[in-house]
Amino acid sequence: MTKKIALVTGATRGIGREIARQLGQSGHQVVVGARDLGRGQATAKELVAEGIDAVAVQLEVTDQESIQAAAEWIGQEFGRLDVLVNNAAVIADGDAAVGVVPVEALRRSFEVNVVAVAAVIQAMLPLLKAAPAARIVNLSSELASLTRVGDPASPMSTILTAGYNASKVAVNMLTVMLATELSADGILVNAADPGNCATEMGGWDAPRTPAQGAAVAVRLATLPADGPTGELHAEDGRLPW
Repeated sequence: MTKKIALVTGATRGIGREIARQLGQSGHQVVVGARDLGRGQATAKELVAEGIDAVAVQLEVTDQESIQAAAEWIGQEFGRLDVLVNNAAVIADGDAAVGVVPVEALRRSFEVNVVAVAAVIQAMLPLLKAAPAARIVNLSSELASLTRVGDPASPMSTILTAGYNASKVAVNMLTVMLATELSADGILVNAADPGNCATEMGGWDAPRTPAQGAAVAVRLATLPADGPTGELHAEDGRLPW
């Protein structure tokens, strides 16, 4: 098929759903990755009603069997994967400052936000390499910028979610390492900061819409061959590590 194939994890709500919508509007065949297949199918149906080519696949990012089954299904249906957007993430219950954050909240943060990202990438890598010029986008955050969080004058220094912040720093490292690893394959790998968006995770009073937050991920997912790789970008451009 001529359309590029894009998988978005955690695509049934919030920023993930908007990333799927915008990629579909740009002409991609969208695969809605969903922990709950029923919700995934409902999201795909909603997108199809808008004129987007969309299908759903069951994908629990912390379940290796689910990840492998999703990769096999995508391989059987499409034979390749042009875009992978690792959007699924959590702010674990109880996440707080380093001195008081529960250890279980740290474990949960790294299980979902880091280990799961690596597991999904590994499973999808053969499909990405089968595409002529694939793109990988890992959702990160300005809260993962050591420069910004380490600046007492920055608002980022006041947000005390140690598990989330540290896990997204690890996502940035995966991004940089993978960009180098896949450079010879023509695969661009970048991290996207959507900003503070009005979602279940960000809080419904956040200043940005999910559609605004999705835009930077979509831009990185559709980069030309000479685009950047191994970088963290927000709406206004590259962020410091």
